[in-house]
Amino acid sequence: MAQAHPNISDIRPVIRQLDDAAINRIAAGEVVERPASAVKELVENAIDAGASRIAIDIADGGKTLIRVTDDGCGIAADDLPLALSRHATSKIDGSDLLNIHTFGFRGEALPSLGAVGRLTITSRVAGAEAAQINVSGGKMEAVKPAALRAGTVVELRDLFFATPARLKFMRTDRAEAQAISDTVKRLAMAEPAITFTLRDVSGGGEGRVTFRADRENGDLFDALHARLARVIGREFAENALQIDATREGIRLYGYAALPTYSRGAAVAQYLFVNGRPVRDKMLTGALRAAYFDFLSRDRHPAAALFIDCDPTLVDVNVHPAKSEVRFRDPGVARGLIVSALRHVLAEAGHRASSTVANATLGAMRPEPAQPVPTRVYQMDRPSLAARQASYQAQAPGFAELSQDYSGSIVEPAPVVAEEPPAQDLPLGAARGQVHENYIIAQTADGMVIVDQHAAHERLVYEKLKRQMAENGVAAQALLIPEIVELSDGDCARLMAVADDLTRLGLTLEPFGGGAIAVRETPAILGEVDARAMILDILDELADQGESQTVQARIEAILSRVACHGSVRSGRRMRAEEMNALLREMEATPHSGQCNHGRPTYVELKLSDIERLFGRN
Repeated sequence: MAQAHPNISDIRPVIRQLDDAAINRIAAGEVVERPASAVKELVENAIDAGASRIAIDIADGGKTLIRVTDDGCGIAADDLPLALSRHATSKIDGSDLLNIHTFGFRGEALPSLGAVGRLTITSRVAGAEAAQINVSGGKMEAVKPAALRAGTVVELRDLFFATPARLKFMRTDRAEAQAISDTVKRLAMAEPAITFTLRDVSGGGEGRVTFRADRENGDLFDALHARLARVIGREFAENALQIDATREGIRLYGYAALPTYSRGAAVAQYLFVNGRPVRDKMLTGALRAAYFDFLSRDRHPAAALFIDCDPTLVDVNVHPAKSEVRFRDPGVARGLIVSALRHVLAEAGHRASSTVANATLGAMRPEPAQPVPTRVYQMDRPSLAARQASYQAQAPGFAELSQDYSGSIVEPAPVVAEEPPAQDLPLGAARGQVHENYIIAQTADGMVIVDQHAAHERLVYEKLKRQMAENGVAAQALLIPEIVELSDGDCARLMAVADDLTRLGLTLEPFGGGAIAVRETPAILGEVDARAMILDILDELADQGESQTVQARIEAILSRVACHGSVRSGRRMRAEEMNALLREMEATPHSGQCNHGRPTYVELKLSDIERLFGRN
């Protein structure tokens, strides 16, 4: 006996028109996913109103209270009921959904919040009295007079009380409060000219300020740099490179960190399109591609990038939460990010992040066995004659003890005429080598410790890449082409990038139906599993819209060749060899990190070294 389908009934279904309350609750499920979503919508409304100060108060992770206060233009008393109607907005007139210059434009946020919580709006426009309106679970009350000096106060209590099933999906108060903080910080990055204050008032009282960003002054980059230092951290600001590039009407600006200032997860990547915080796979893929050659796969770059363009070039009406965008020509935006970032990384040359030196100093600072005395006694600096006499007296003892050290002591190189100028160069003049792997160089205001193997590995790698770019990738023709059966869609997707793959030595041709023929493979890879490589490329194309599988394999081979062909650890180098390595590092882009993103050298300032020895 055949089993009846559970979704098919003998009763004919009847089409019904849902009431406004049900419609608003459904819309709220798309727009208001969690308390952070409500905060985002309300703060964006405040920004659109021209506010210069925005204060956000939350309680219990935003579940019981969200209050957003601004000093914007306000809402007229007669417009308050209309503001709580679906698809009613002052941002657009509906004639052009592509020419959008504001954060909000859909007219869904306020009615959605009023449908699932207890919403109160108090507002005052210039030259009029303040007014207030309440809506609870979709039931609107009449407008009444209120007391307010200027601007708007939107208070949302008991979020999701009208849809209690949604409350079961909320996370802990701490997790929801952290999500709200992240949302406010992203909006604060986009608007350096606005003061933001986030306060947690759980338990009553004035609460505590969890985030504050005062208005920043100066030009675009000065204000943005100061705001990023406050939001992301001063270490990011110290190790970030300024970006400003334009291509075909699209401008990219912001700051991106040095490769040696990387993170273990993609938590410090902030992308904005026309001031709107977005999470876009194409843009994050372009950011990853720009750092592709400088970081290992388990490290992630840190950046705050802003894309400005004519609103008609990008569609923000893709998702109800407006967190996704679609460019008219995504290739231009992606290419701009990759080329601009690689250009500034190349201009940074051998520079490494300051956090490397800070970590080194932290590792060198011993833990005191007992409380450090309040006074530090320091001998007077001896005279030159006294120091020379002391060195002569100590020389025999050091000569006898040198054999007992784990690392050999190299006699200092004789002083030559050209050494003093070398000290003024960024990496200074080589003074010695310890443990047959680390070069000690003296700079004008400190010292540099260089990992000779890692540094030379990067230099050889850059040279091999340069040669490959000039001469092309040699291809190895297959005696018998390998046929790979694919779906029609996969075949079309693969052939769309066939020219790019050919430049990397992988030649493909259609073979009828959904099949393709692999004619040539990159010679440097040797014998490869063509089918497995093709499937990996397709997976990347489906996930990111572009593939770097072939390039990654080629550059992995070049990296291994560079590793084996570079100066080995344990080799004693002469003074002229060490200085030559330092000079080549200064002239080679990206020499501040090895092929895996680790630093190739550490720079310590003399003031920091003296502080280690209590000479401050």
